[in-house]
Parts: sequence; structure tokens; C-alpha cells
Amino acid sequence: MPMLQLIYASRPFGYDLNMLVNILATSRARNARSNITGALICRSDIFLQLLEGPRAQVEATFERIRADDRHVEVTPLVTEPVQDRLFPSWSMKHDPAVSWMWSPLEIHLGALASASVMDIRAIFVRSAQAEDS
Repeated sequence: MPMLQLIYASRPFGYDLNMLVNILATSRARNARSNITGALICRSDIFLQLLEGPRAQVEATFERIRADDRHVEVTPLVTEPVQDRLFPSWSMKHDPAVSWMWSPLEIHLGALASASVMDIRAIFVRSAQAEDS
């Protein structure tokens, strides 16, 4: 059955470790109930998240995120049907933004706005492959 894969970016508002722990705990519980999997790449200047699962559940989850005041400038980047999950065993994988992602300066200068769908998806493919190795 086709699923929806949605990738969005936002800017965290009031980012700290407690905020991240709360987001991960809440989203893991909700996502498990809704048959949603994915990954959250985060640091103080960016949230980059992939959600995948049944269309209605992914869309409802994204609407909750858009309404969450911990997210500013929520921007959908990729919304596509998929047959297979990238993160089948993760209700929400936490992946701290590491060196292969854009630097804070690159984000500030617009790297995300100029990135292709393939560039954005490749970040999550690498994250999924890192889990497999």
C-alpha cells in the first residue's frame, strides 16, 4: 500500500535539550500509535524531519507540527508517495545534525532553499544507512 513521505524544515523556537527530549518522547509515542516512522535531524538552528506512513496520519501529524509554537517557519520540502519506508523500525529516530549536513552559516545563507529534492532526501538516506551499518 502506498504511503506518504513528507520532509519539512523549521526553525526551533526556544531550543534546548529539555525541549528536544520532550519532542522525541511525545512524537515516538504518537507516531507508534499512528503507524508513522521517520527521523528528526535537529540542532539549535534547524529541525529537518522526515515523516512516513499512511497519508491521513502523516498529514494530521504535520498539521500538529505546524501549530506547535516550538516550530517557526515550518516549510514542507518534499511530499511524495512511497512504497517502502526509509526508517521502518523507528517511530522517530533522533539524528543530531552532523558534519555532512549544512553548517549554520550555510543554512543562514539559504542552502536549504537552494537544495534539490534529491539533496534533501540524500540526507535521510545517509541517516538510514548509518543505522544499518
